[in-house]
Amino acid sequence: MVLAAGLVGVLWMWWASVPASFVTTPASVATTVGELSGMVGAYLVCAQVLLIARVPWFEQAVGLDRLVSWHRSLGASVVFLIITHVVFMVVGAEFVDQKLPWSEFVSMLQDYPDMLTALIGTIAFLVVGLSSARWIRSKLSYEVWYWLHVTTYVAIFLTFFHQLSGGAHFVDQPLNRILWLTLYLGTAAAVLTWRFVLPGIDAWRHRMRVVAVVPEGDGMTSVWLSGAHVDELGAKAGNFLSFRFLSRGHLLTAHPYSLSSVPADGRLRITVGALGDHSTMVRDLAPGTLVFTEGPFGHFTADRASRERILLIAGGAGIGPIRALAEDLAARGARPVVVYRAQSASRLALLGELEAMPDVAVVPVIGRRTELGYDPLAVPAMHTFIPDLADWEAFICGPTGMADRAEETLRALGMPSRFIHREELSMS
Repeated sequence: MVLAAGLVGVLWMWWASVPASFVTTPASVATTVGELSGMVGAYLVCAQVLLIARVPWFEQAVGLDRLVSWHRSLGASVVFLIITHVVFMVVGAEFVDQKLPWSEFVSMLQDYPDMLTALIGTIAFLVVGLSSARWIRSKLSYEVWYWLHVTTYVAIFLTFFHQLSGGAHFVDQPLNRILWLTLYLGTAAAVLTWRFVLPGIDAWRHRMRVVAVVPEGDGMTSVWLSGAHVDELGAKAGNFLSFRFLSRGHLLTAHPYSLSSVPADGRLRITVGALGDHSTMVRDLAPGTLVFTEGPFGHFTADRASRERILLIAGGAGIGPIRALAEDLAARGARPVVVYRAQSASRLALLGELEAMPDVAVVPVIGRRTELGYDPLAVPAMHTFIPDLADWEAFICGPTGMADRAEETLRALGMPSRFIHREELSMS
């Protein structure tokens, strides 16, 4: 609703200052399309940034996973609008000056104010947008992706000035200039406040140290942390936090990891799968390493459960939050069933802890589909495990393909979508 209201405001700014002759010639039509796409694209860039600015009331109402999803979805629209803006502005000027597109482009760089910085910023936007494409993102490490996205702030700064100095809807429109300045300054204030200043203060106050690093099986490592103000974080089983370890290989980026046990006595535990450079190096952390955290985040918690019978489905590194949820749910009087999917017995991290929990039933499902001859998360197998799943509630955490398959099966077996809980840990 807020996003739509802002978009209506941008359209009003454009309409109130567009000349009456904006559809009289091909040049005016092309220029008008270019101007409108540029204004809407610039507005959506601010909206994208605000979605992940960690504004507390917004994040608590919607959930970080959904905000990240909306942020990602807007990315394609922003890239399309930026390209449209550049192409139509060049085409419009080309119609007027009767030049070739490349010559007109060079002339615009020379004749319009702040165009060179705007070009650099636009290229940065396109690089960031392309880096988020599914195929390209899969080829990049989190660290490379993270630092590419940091350049978004630089790109916003570089493109902002040409909007006011060269934009037809701002040069002679003081009200529009004030509104546009307010939009950008408000966005910058939100980012500085809730992404940097307050998290920095909280990180220092809740700073922790690594207590122990425990191997948990093939490619899995648990890290125990403690600190003087850990209990004041308000972290619950199933939440995740962003951890920055002050150690070689970890200092430049913070990564999101879920809790793998119920926080107690000033201690937290995360269980990390070796999925990349950062997560692999977790096993080399030394006890005593200082840790800064941000969070907790997420709604993947036991208080979301509203049905008596609860199914937990885990795979890979997803066993961490599922194990913590099982502990919390059992403490609340529930009797959850855990379906634990793994390719081999050596990958069943934390299995012993789950099996030792009273009132928790564990169903290990081991082996690749090619070895088993069937898909253990498909409808026939899941119906065999639990015949009446329509009356259950489910929490799913694991690799995307596995989680998608499990959710599809649960829906096919009649479980309503509102009783199927998943959460994305990635900030990307």
